[in-house]
Amino acid sequence: MVVVKLKNSKRLNEMSSPDLEKELVELKSELFKLRFNGVTGGTDNMIKVREVKKNIARAKTILRQRELSGK
Repeated sequence: MVVVKLKNSKRLNEMSSPDLEKELVELKSELFKLRFNGVTGGTDNMIKVREVKKNIARAKTILRQRELSGK
C-alpha cells in the first residue's frame, strides 16, 4: 500500500501543471460517480472513494506548492 502511494505521488509530481489540472478534473468526476453509485447501491467500494479523495488532495497540494514557488 505504501509503495502504491509513493508511485502515485511521484507520478503526480512528474506531471506538468496543465496535465495535473486535467487529472484533477478527472479525479473529481470519478469521485462523483463513485459517490453516486454508493448512494444508489451500485457499489460497496468505499475504499476506492477514500483513495480518490486522497489523490485529489495530493494533486491540489502539488498545484499549490508550484503556485507558491512560482513554477
